[in-house]
Amino acid sequence: MKIGLDVMGGDFAPEVTVLGAIAAYDCLHKNSQLVMIGDATAIVDICKREQFDPSCFDIVDAPDTIHMSDHPAKAFAQKKRSSIYVGYELLSAGKIDAFASAGSTGAMMVGAMYTVKSIPGILRPGIASPAPRVDGAMNILIDVGLNPDCKPDVLYQYGLLGSLYAEFVNNIPNPRVALLNIGAEAEKGDNLTKAAYLLMAATKDYNFVGNVEGYEVFLDKADVIVCDGFVGNVLLKTAEGFSHIADQRGINDRFFKSLNADNYGGTPVLGINSNVIVGHGASNSTAIKNMILLAQNVIGADLPSKIKKYFISSDEQH
Repeated sequence: MKIGLDVMGGDFAPEVTVLGAIAAYDCLHKNSQLVMIGDATAIVDICKREQFDPSCFDIVDAPDTIHMSDHPAKAFAQKKRSSIYVGYELLSAGKIDAFASAGSTGAMMVGAMYTVKSIPGILRPGIASPAPRVDGAMNILIDVGLNPDCKPDVLYQYGLLGSLYAEFVNNIPNPRVALLNIGAEAEKGDNLTKAAYLLMAATKDYNFVGNVEGYEVFLDKADVIVCDGFVGNVLLKTAEGFSHIADQRGINDRFFKSLNADNYGGTPVLGINSNVIVGHGASNSTAIKNMILLAQNVIGADLPSKIKKYFISSDEQH
């Protein structure tokens, strides 16, 4: 399998992206190849400085960068030598099996929609993030920022996407799917969550277990927690904030450390025709390493094919 890495993406690129790739190299499967997409001269120079053989990587020169301040759609269309544009060219041509980037999330999503596109039947793709539990297990939170404004049928589909992710990537049989709400009762919530609850409660597509409240996200109440991207992003960044506060106060606690986003590196985009991983712009080398390893796991799970197969069989049944 070939994992494409956007070397120019992130606040501290290309330094930390190359260091993260070097750290990930010995952890990858023997059949995994890292494709480094970025300024070839910078990649080789950093490798040599670190006494790492750059020929261990497949290097594709893409010297331009789409910056966080750039307009995502305009930059993707105009900067055709940028690492994100070239990465999507390789992905859509089947020359890499996954594309991972800590660069502009907006540009990454524009690239996904223009090239590999959504799986037919998917209303809106979403991004899923790990939500560590106090017992050491891992929940999935979806969506965490891609769609801040959702309709009930989108939340319903997020339950399905999250369930498939939990089953095939986290290896959880018949995962429990819950809706994040302000109370456990079915009648609680705003118009969006109440309407979504009715759809999810009637489904046979996945194992819906009802509402969960905010304090239950990190408990053994569900395996997948569904919410819109606005709520999910606020919750995710609040959790990350607690991790930083614990570090600053010298609190050595396993759970608070598990909230650190560096442990996971990135989040997969679910509902598109290929494997795309987006990381935090402030990623350090540890986060980049873990993003690469996550990409390897996502490729191995072959999740887009499983999602497509599900929707094809669902259409045939109807």
